[in-house]
Amino acid sequence: MSIDETKEAPADDAAAAEGGGEKLSKKQLKKLAKGKVKKDKPKPTWGEPGQKKKSKEEGGGANKAISLPKREYVNDTPKGEKKRLGEMEEAYHPVAVESAWQDWWEARYVTSHDTLALIFSIKSGFYSCSPATAMSKPPSEKFVMVIPPPNVTGSLHLGHALTAAVEDTLTRWHRMKGDATLYVPGTDHAGIATQSVVEKMIMKQDNKTRHDLGRDAFISKVWEWKGEYGNRITTQLRRLGSSVDWSRERFTMDDMCSKAVIEAFNQFHEAGLLYRAERLGNWSCALKSAISDIEVDYIDLEGRTFLEVKTHKGNPNDAKGRYEFGVLTSFAYPVEDSEEKLIVATTRLETMLGDTAVAIHPEDPRYKHLHGKFVIHPFNGRRIPIICDGTLVDMTFGTGAVKITPAHDPNDYECGKRHNLEFITVLTPEGAINHNGAPFEGIMRYDARIAVEEALKEKGLYVGKEPNKMRLGLCSRSGDILEPMITPQWYVNCDSMAKRATDAVRNGELKIIPAEHEKTWFQWLDNIRDWCVSRQLWWGHQIPAYFATRKGEEGILKTDMSNNDRWIVARSEEDAYEKAMKLLGCSRDDVVLERDEDVLDTWFSSGLFPFSVMGWPDNTDDFKAFYPTSLLETGLDILFFWVARMVMMGLQLTDTLPFHTVYLHAMVRDKDGRKMSKSLGNVIDPLEVIDGCTLQTLLDKLEGGNLPPKEVARAKKDQEADFPDGIPECGSDALRFGLLAYTVQGRDVNLDMKRVVGYRLFCNKLWNATRFALQFVSDFQPTANILDDLMSSGKMAVRDKFMISRLMACSETVNDCFTNYKFGDAQMESYSYWMNDVCDVFLELIKPVVYDKSDENKDSRWAAQATLWVAIEAGLRILHPMMPFVTEELWQRLPGRGTLGDSEPQTIMLAEYPQCNPAFRDLGAEESMEVAMKIIRACRSLRQQYNIANKVLTHFFVKIASGSPEAAAIAQTDDIKTLGKAAVVDINPAEDVVPKSVGIVVIDESTTVLMDIKGLVDYAAEIKKLEKQLTKTTGPMDQLEKKMAAPGYEENVADDIKAKNIENLDGLKKKAADIEEAISNFKNLAELESS
Repeated sequence: MSIDETKEAPADDAAAAEGGGEKLSKKQLKKLAKGKVKKDKPKPTWGEPGQKKKSKEEGGGANKAISLPKREYVNDTPKGEKKRLGEMEEAYHPVAVESAWQDWWEARYVTSHDTLALIFSIKSGFYSCSPATAMSKPPSEKFVMVIPPPNVTGSLHLGHALTAAVEDTLTRWHRMKGDATLYVPGTDHAGIATQSVVEKMIMKQDNKTRHDLGRDAFISKVWEWKGEYGNRITTQLRRLGSSVDWSRERFTMDDMCSKAVIEAFNQFHEAGLLYRAERLGNWSCALKSAISDIEVDYIDLEGRTFLEVKTHKGNPNDAKGRYEFGVLTSFAYPVEDSEEKLIVATTRLETMLGDTAVAIHPEDPRYKHLHGKFVIHPFNGRRIPIICDGTLVDMTFGTGAVKITPAHDPNDYECGKRHNLEFITVLTPEGAINHNGAPFEGIMRYDARIAVEEALKEKGLYVGKEPNKMRLGLCSRSGDILEPMITPQWYVNCDSMAKRATDAVRNGELKIIPAEHEKTWFQWLDNIRDWCVSRQLWWGHQIPAYFATRKGEEGILKTDMSNNDRWIVARSEEDAYEKAMKLLGCSRDDVVLERDEDVLDTWFSSGLFPFSVMGWPDNTDDFKAFYPTSLLETGLDILFFWVARMVMMGLQLTDTLPFHTVYLHAMVRDKDGRKMSKSLGNVIDPLEVIDGCTLQTLLDKLEGGNLPPKEVARAKKDQEADFPDGIPECGSDALRFGLLAYTVQGRDVNLDMKRVVGYRLFCNKLWNATRFALQFVSDFQPTANILDDLMSSGKMAVRDKFMISRLMACSETVNDCFTNYKFGDAQMESYSYWMNDVCDVFLELIKPVVYDKSDENKDSRWAAQATLWVAIEAGLRILHPMMPFVTEELWQRLPGRGTLGDSEPQTIMLAEYPQCNPAFRDLGAEESMEVAMKIIRACRSLRQQYNIANKVLTHFFVKIASGSPEAAAIAQTDDIKTLGKAAVVDINPAEDVVPKSVGIVVIDESTTVLMDIKGLVDYAAEIKKLEKQLTKTTGPMDQLEKKMAAPGYEENVADDIKAKNIENLDGLKKKAADIEEAISNFKNLAELESS
């Protein structure tokens, strides 16, 4: 395990990158892991197994092709049994390492995990937790979390993988801490998204619409889709290592969740919070459904803009079929019984078909004579009143006259209510002009815009149009331009629930991390509007409301708001009949019930998820034991869609916060900062990273999707640029570890696949380090209390104490990071522990100790072996929550496994998570090692400067300050010799012992390292180097001397600063003197050799 950063490395080194591929130096490996590889090539190159090393001219160096060998692997372990571990392979192969473990974790009985001797479910194995266990624990020793249920529409993407990595890391950490731990999986029926996807599928496959199939047949198709892709999602979660309790898996439309939905709807209605009303809302013509305000995206137009409208056939006046937006069109209304015309303007000309007034300001002198008059609609002859409205009309804007379309504009809607105007809807649900817009009936809305303009021109009423800044609202689900439409919908009054949700954050009961999102939480909830919960879809929870009439009763229409009292909200059809009989005063045989065809907003059932999955409204054992949950972890993009609604609904329905903490992770974007979106074709399946895939596979996936041909072509071009050689096999551990590394960033994660590949190589480093270490402990037998035995043995060298101290420090830091949701910091700390403390330092230092099997070295060898076993074993436990597969595999391979007594856990996931024992921290040993490592780095630097071959051991002389630095150097002379490749190391030798021909590295004012270079050095070149170094030293020294000699220095400068300056000056003078002496020595040697 050489820590030499040069390209020379022993063939048997554990630091070799990949068996059969090109070796990477430690520096290159770290650059890959930290994402610091120079991006000087237009395309990433992953390389192929066995690829030859490239020169810099061929594209080698930091951006070299990385050879990641992929092997065929056959899992011979029977499903559910503990993995059969064969001989340890020379290199890390994810497919081999990650096989079999998940099946065993899920299937195993646990009979002696803790003092309660609990037996876990055979179905969920180590992942399960019994209600009895949870109820026996205080809240501080419970960890319960529900998965943000992914949409059942398809497969998970890398954003879901980040969620899984963060959540499972926390779950495994709490489980290892001994907490009663439950992580509940589930999927969401995703009403709009699922219906849209399946509609596109049947259109592409069968050229049919859902209406061609009919509701029942279409719903059957959706359930088929769910059966196929729901299983794919669970497969992905298993491959990611998510330790969820599969026995409690839920689907938001299963019986348990459906029961909760019906109960919640009824309770909201009974509390007076849920009502049915006809009001203006957002309507998606593409979906033929209402959507809520927070499902609206906006685009700002600076002026005249042409946009594609997918629900239209295309504008014949535009070469690309686009439609015109961002213009203000003016036209004139004829005033009744007059030759006068009143000019108005609009950005949505087609809405004039539904105009029911023209508003003027009551104080506008231009129109005083028109008070109480009418204009005539040019297409249907309708008398339109001229009304006075000082609230809506600005006299200084335009003509001062405003057309009013109450049924299609929010401001006009309020004006219509103030003046009791007629509300005329002119659009069909599909976005075509209806019978109220004759003679344009049947024409799609933007085609009608063109037709109305032409018709106005023919009538001489068209005035003109000009560019106009405007904002367009788009449906976040379909991308369709939304229409304000008046439709009857079900609403939930959220005012009181929102106040409780904001109060919970303000008083500290609910914590949002990062705290910066609290401001957004307050801004939205403090200004919340009633929630429209009904959707005009076929897929979803059908609203449990029934319209009741008597047999033979006529004229009672459900669309008439005056009949709202006929709507019965009930928990079942039987319940509805009972209520209807009481309402109508008749027998059951005379009651006619018609259930509302609409379904509930998907977020309604999702908002119940933390308690519906526990069996609410029934007071089940799970509900009593596991509710409220502990944490809600999700992406910040659904803070309002889901998180706020869970909090509001939990408080209203259970009178309890559903969780005490919300952790919001960043959004995952591609390396160019674009949101991962199916419409962009840049969505990556985690399995494509775990298993690797070819470029052709990525392209074929685009062909098999529902993207239009033009978007497929664009996405293919992007894929070819990003992954010219496909995606290399990285494994689940590397993907998880890489995603966690990104959580130190801000709001977004710009995922560069090359960085994930870097962590794939770290897995190999981990594998080889453990494999190499196993050679050192092959004859070592650990004890059940090995750490305590080691620390009390009195046999430990400084290096051993250093290693244990670093283990304690790492344990403390990582636990603190997990506690505070700093996953990126935890990842970096554990990475540094393995790369620096274990691999680069300790493994190298103990080589000569372990190889020496003499009786005199027996105690030192045992201490080195014991320390190594502890460092590796505990280091694997530290990593396990983040990298479950490779840590389990390596942990099971450690010597002594299965011999450590009844308390020994069966799996690493049930082993105790390492905690810091302050008594085992040894800052003195760490300081001593720091002194030794500074000297070692100087030794290496000298050898590198003079190109000393590895096989040549050199003679070093160390001049170091007396006291603890000198004591450290003396105590670790053997370690310095080992890592510095020294034959001899002399500490503070007499001046006459140091030869004249030496290379020098001045570490600081108290430490200088010299190396005998006689016969190995080009003296002229070395003199030139030292003269340059002298110049860099004498400059600061002269400046400091002048500063100290300046007038008033003694009187005006504080004593501590003067003392520091004296110390610095002495150090600089010593350094300059050492350099001058070295120059003189080189000159003398040069003269001697030339004479």
